[in-house]
Amino acid sequence: MFIRNISFLLMTLSLFLSQQLFAQNVDQIIGAEEQRIQQGQDAQDDIDGVVDVTRARIEEYRAVMKEVDGLVVYNTLLQRQIDDQNETLRQIRESIDNVQFVERQILPLLTRMIDGLEQFVALDVPFLAEERNSRVANLTTVLERADVTAAEKFRVVMEAWQIENDYGRTIEAYTDELVINGNTREVDVLRIGRVALMYQTPDGQISGSWDKEAGDWVEVDSSYRNAIRNGIRLARNQIGPDLLLLPISSPQEG
Repeated sequence: MFIRNISFLLMTLSLFLSQQLFAQNVDQIIGAEEQRIQQGQDAQDDIDGVVDVTRARIEEYRAVMKEVDGLVVYNTLLQRQIDDQNETLRQIRESIDNVQFVERQILPLLTRMIDGLEQFVALDVPFLAEERNSRVANLTTVLERADVTAAEKFRVVMEAWQIENDYGRTIEAYTDELVINGNTREVDVLRIGRVALMYQTPDGQISGSWDKEAGDWVEVDSSYRNAIRNGIRLARNQIGPDLLLLPISSPQEG
């Protein structure tokens, strides 16, 4: 009986110990699984962090590349501007060299033009003699000035020639002084282009015209008095256009 009880106790103890051991193993398995799950969660958090950082770096990279593309376009435009400016500088330097060459060539030409203009005025009908001779003298002065550019010298010479050219197709009346019969008289002078040059005293008593062949002033018949007076008034816009019968010398061969 005693031995049977001992056996029962041993079986009970063995069963209890087995249950305790099983429960302990289960707890270890559950703990290990929870630890594994936590480690997995931590690893996933690390992966999510890396993904976020990677995405941020990718967006930053895209932004930088977009800025780089813009800078490439901008630099390309700047380079084109620089190239254009360099070409402009090259042309300016070439123009400066050409200007120096042209200036060396143009000054002798302007000198010949002034000399030709001076001879032309001296041989031309003697109207506005003082003004025209003064203009030629001024051209010579301008040509000798170092502070006047070659372009300006060319301009004033061409302007003087243009003025002389315009005289050939205009009508004009002005006051001047002429020696008539040994006396200096104030007269009204009428110029019709370069075709006719006449004068008349203010009282209308004496009229005359320039004789190209004689190279001097000659009195004209009193029958031209009214026509010359009307011509003077016409030139001064005091009357309207009208037909004038004036003493005009016939053309001469050059």
